Amino acid sequence: MQIPSVPNGRLITGHLKDFQEDPLGFLRKAANYGQVAKMRFGPFKHVYLISDPEMIKEVLVTKQKYFVKSKDFHALKPILGEGLLTSEKDTHMRQRRLIQPAFKRSHINNYGQDMIEVTAEHLSNWNDGEERSITQDMMDITLAIISKTMFGMDLKEGYSIVGEPIETAMRMAIKRMRTIINLPLWIPTKSNRELKKAIDELNAAVYRFIENRRQESVVHEDMLGILMAARDQEDGIGMTDTQVRDELMTIFLAGHETTANALSWTLYLLSQHPEAEKKLFDEIDSVIGSRNPVPGDFINLPYTQNVIWESMRIYPPAFVIGREADEDVVIGGYHFKKGDTIMVSQYVMHHKQEYFPDPEAFRPERFENNFVKTIPTFAYFPFGGGPRVCIGNHFALMEAVLVLATITRRFKVKLPPDHHPVIPYPSITLRPRSGLRMIVKERRTKLK
Repeated sequence: MQIPSVPNGRLITGHLKDFQEDPLGFLRKAANYGQVAKMRFGPFKHVYLISDPEMIKEVLVTKQKYFVKSKDFHALKPILGEGLLTSEKDTHMRQRRLIQPAFKRSHINNYGQDMIEVTAEHLSNWNDGEERSITQDMMDITLAIISKTMFGMDLKEGYSIVGEPIETAMRMAIKRMRTIINLPLWIPTKSNRELKKAIDELNAAVYRFIENRRQESVVHEDMLGILMAARDQEDGIGMTDTQVRDELMTIFLAGHETTANALSWTLYLLSQHPEAEKKLFDEIDSVIGSRNPVPGDFINLPYTQNVIWESMRIYPPAFVIGREADEDVVIGGYHFKKGDTIMVSQYVMHHKQEYFPDPEAFRPERFENNFVKTIPTFAYFPFGGGPRVCIGNHFALMEAVLVLATITRRFKVKLPPDHHPVIPYPSITLRPRSGLRMIVKERRTKLK
C-alpha cells in the first residue's frame, strides 16, 4: 500500500526542523494525510506517524515484539541506565516482573496517606492572595511524594539531595534527544560536563541510600525496600545495586515529572472553566468537607477523577511514543522495514473529532458512564499501552486525584491579569511553556 508523504520537507533535514519548531502542530498536520503519514528526519531517517487505533494496538500490543524504543531514548541512558523506560525485550520483561510488587494496589493505598500529608505540608507555606509559580509548586510536591514513598525522605531533604541534579540531568537529556548527532559523554564539552556532574551527584546519593539499607536489619515498606527485597519468580534472583539504581532513577523521572505537569494543566483548565471548577468544589465539599482528606476519599470523587482524565486528554503529559522496527513487519496492511521509526501520538488521538466531539473543549462530564469503553482502546491512552504501559498508572492517578483534592479543599487558583500566553511546550513531557504563575485564594482556613 502507498503511504502518503507529508509535503514540503527540506533537502537535507527533511521535516526535522518543522517538527522541532512545533511538534504538536506538525503532528496534527501530518495526521491529516491519512492513518499513516511518511516523514523524514535528517537525510536518511524515515519516520511514520500512525493515527489509527487498531494499527496503534498492533504496534504497542499484538506485534510489539517487532519493535524497540526509538533511538531518541538512548539520550536518557546515561541517566536511567537499563531501567524500565530504556531497557528492551527480555531485560525489560524481567525488570517489570521484579518491580510490579511495588505498585500493587495494597502498596499504593499505603502511599496515599503520604501523598496527602506531603501536599498539606507544602500548602502550609501558601498565603491567601499571593502569586505563586504553580508549575514549580507541583514539581516540588510530586518530587517530595516520590522521595517520601521511595526513601522515606521529608520534603526539603528530597529536593536538596536529588531535586536539583535530576532537573539538570533532564534538561541536558532533552537537548541530546533533539540533536541529530550527540558527542559521547567522555568528550568534555560544557554540556557534557554539566550532565556528567549531575549524574555523578545522583549516583552518589542513590548508591548511598542502597548501601545504608543493605546494612540495616529493619524491613522498610517504601519502594526502595520493596525493590531490594524483590526476587524473580523464575530464578529467585534479585536485582543488583546497579539495577536498583536504574529503576529508582526511572521512577524518579516518570514519578514526578508527568504527574506534576498533569496537575499544573488541571489547575490551569479549572481556572479557565468556572462551571467545571464549581462542580469540583461542590464534590470536594460534599465528600471531604472541613476535615483532612484520606486515601479512601479517592473512590468517592468521580468528578475529580474525570477532571484529571479530561485534563490528560487535552494536555497528555506523555504526548508521543516512538518505536523502531527491529525487523521487517506489516502493520494494518502497510509494510515497514527494519530501522524505520514509528510514531504514535496521544496528543493527536486525544484531539480527534470522531472520538471526542468538540475536542478543544474542557468537559470532564464526557468521561461519565464508562465513556472510555465506548471508544477504541487506543483512541485514548494517556499511560501508553501493552507490555510497556506505565507501571505506575494507578499510583499516578491516585496521586493526581488526592493532591488535587487536598489543594482545592483549601484553595482556588487563577491566572494574574498580566500572565503570559499559556502554550504547551513538548519536551520529554508536555509542560506549560515558561510555567504558570497563579494567584492562590483561600477557600477554607487551614485545619488546626
